[in-house]
Order: sequence, then C-alpha cells, then structure tokens
Amino acid sequence: MPATHGSAAAAQEFADILYEVEESYAVITINRPESFNSFRSQTVDELIEALTLAWGDIQVRSIILTGSGQKAFCAGGDVKQKAKTGDYGPSRYGMFRISELHKTMRSVPKPIIAAVNGVAVGGGNVLNTLCDITIAASHARFGQAGPKVGSFDAGYGTAFLARIVGEKRAREMWYFCELIDAQKAEMWGLANEVVEADQLMPRAKERARALGLKAPTALRFLKQSFNADSEMQTGFTNLAMSALDLYAHSPESHEGAAAFAEKRDPDFSTFDNAY
Repeated sequence: MPATHGSAAAAQEFADILYEVEESYAVITINRPESFNSFRSQTVDELIEALTLAWGDIQVRSIILTGSGQKAFCAGGDVKQKAKTGDYGPSRYGMFRISELHKTMRSVPKPIIAAVNGVAVGGGNVLNTLCDITIAASHARFGQAGPKVGSFDAGYGTAFLARIVGEKRAREMWYFCELIDAQKAEMWGLANEVVEADQLMPRAKERARALGLKAPTALRFLKQSFNADSEMQTGFTNLAMSALDLYAHSPESHEGAAAFAEKRDPDFSTFDNAY
C-alpha cells in the first residue's frame, strides 16, 4: 500500500465518524452519541476507510479510537436499526462489513489505542478487545450483550476475548451479559490503565506521542508477531460471521432486537436450542 501525507486524509469527509491527524497520530471518533455510538453499516464502512487512510499516511505512527461524548465508547451494532429494517442499514458496498473491520484493525501495521470514554458493550467491546492498548475512563463499563438481543460473535469476540481475559471470564461476560467496571477490566487485562474522565484523551495522546518516537518498522513487526499467535482464529471468524448473518434473519434474533427497541424483556421461551 503506497504511503501518503496527511493532506489527502484530512480532506476526507465522513457522516458517522470523525477523523483527524494530530502530530504523529490519527484520532478516529465514532460520532453517533444519540445512539450511544452504536454502529450501522455506514459506520463500519467509514471506520474501515479511516483506518486505511491512517495506514497509508506516513505522518501517522499510531491510531486512537474513541467515541463522542462521555456516555459511550461504542454500544455495538445498532439494534434499533436492525429492529426497524431487519439489517444494519444501507452500505456503500451492499454488505455489513464488520468482519472486514476486525481484520483491518489487526492488519493495520500501527498500534491502535482504545480510549474508552463510557460503555464498551457488545460489538463495542469487541472493538476494544481488538485494539493493541486500552486506556479507560474511570466510569467506563465493558461487557457483551448478544444473548440478550438475539446476536453473538463467535469469532474474535469470543476466542480472542478468551485469550485476553481467560476462558472462564470470557464465558461469564457472554453468558450473563453483565457489565464490569473499569477497575475490574484492568484487573482482568481488558484495559491497560484507568484514568479520570478528564484525563482520558490527554493520556491517550501522551501514549500516542510516545509511540511516535519508536521505530515504525519495529512496531509493525511486533504487531504482526503478536497477531501471528492467534491468526488461526481468522478462519473460524469467517465461518462465525456467515452463521451470524443467517441467524440475524431468524425469529429468535428478531425477538431479541424487537424487545430491545420496545424496551421490554425478550421472550425466548419458544425457541429450542436442542438442535
């Protein structure tokens, strides 16, 4: 991929995210605070585009990923959109490219710092898990929500999460869908450090500046080396996402999304899991 300077990247305009290059790092902000920074298909397209811009920009040595406001880093897939239309909305390519987003986050040869400014739940916690470093605000919360809303992530969201926090803790997060606080996330290894909310972005930028002083080729090889140990997860991630695409059209999944949109408890009592 050819390298470019920051001017072309700065000219890029997005609807669901913000993209800025400062000093030696890029800041990507999911900018949908009205929906707790949940992502729809367009958001995913734009995140992939922004990561690709940062990848090719020789000024950028690292990337900070965060969310708008103080309530949410990312609440995962936009369940209200799914309940309304049966999918995650229109995409430039006619696809919901969440699996490609995950692979791009791993493939971009520059460290990604998650600045978790609120809840990181569902697919938002998966994004956090895939980042190289996590700095969390003291009020941040982490967790999964799939079984509550008729969804799951049987790829990086389970296997890689288990590698980060351990099997028992990953199963606990997925089975019970209970959020953990920032302090427990740090203890479990899901966050590197916890700071007060007003220090979150200053600290993330401080760490990004430190990365800007390191040898970029060495950082690239290090990230690829860390990824190599879990690269075999890519194959069943593809399989899992294909399964999720089918499951998303099932009555069980529709009930979970509808219950979330209607602010009621889902009724899964008629669905048999004995197959």
